[in-house]
Amino acid sequence: MVRLISEQTEGKAILVTDVGQHQMIASRYYRFKDPNTNITSGGMGTMGFSLPAAMGAKVGAPDKTVVAVIGDGCFQMTLQELGTIYQTKIGVKIVILNNNFLGMVRQWQQLFFDKRYSSTEMINPDFVQIAKGFYVPGRKVTERSEIAGAVKEMLDTPGAYLLEVVVEQEDNVFPMVPAGAPISNIRLE
Repeated sequence: MVRLISEQTEGKAILVTDVGQHQMIASRYYRFKDPNTNITSGGMGTMGFSLPAAMGAKVGAPDKTVVAVIGDGCFQMTLQELGTIYQTKIGVKIVILNNNFLGMVRQWQQLFFDKRYSSTEMINPDFVQIAKGFYVPGRKVTERSEIAGAVKEMLDTPGAYLLEVVVEQEDNVFPMVPAGAPISNIRLE
């Protein structure tokens, strides 16, 4: 999905992420062509960063396509900004990677704590309906075969758009370095 966004924007969009698996996926699969187009909170753990940051990026660069790639948990931190997006006509594109988990925390619990999941499973609302409640069009994708068309629809739609992409619950993202370990202990699987 991120690769398709990269291809369809020719790597020239501004991509904004929170922190988590979606951040790693976006950085890994988007082919940035211009400087200053990867906006991320880094490793600061700031869930909810990307939607307001994407709004600011779009206001600052109104002629650029701005895509916020967000995890489902992160989106719930600032989804009320859909009201601001509608009211101020900020044309940001929102992509939610929904695995119904706090994905990165779940990945750590799986790999380092024998799958003893604690407070990571999410019961999510209907994100597309919430967006529609704020007059922001949207679509939910559950099949891989729908992704290319959904990305095109999102990018071709004038103004704001929300695209929810359902992803596997227990897919992990690598490489990663365990907490407190040196970079030489990088995990590739």
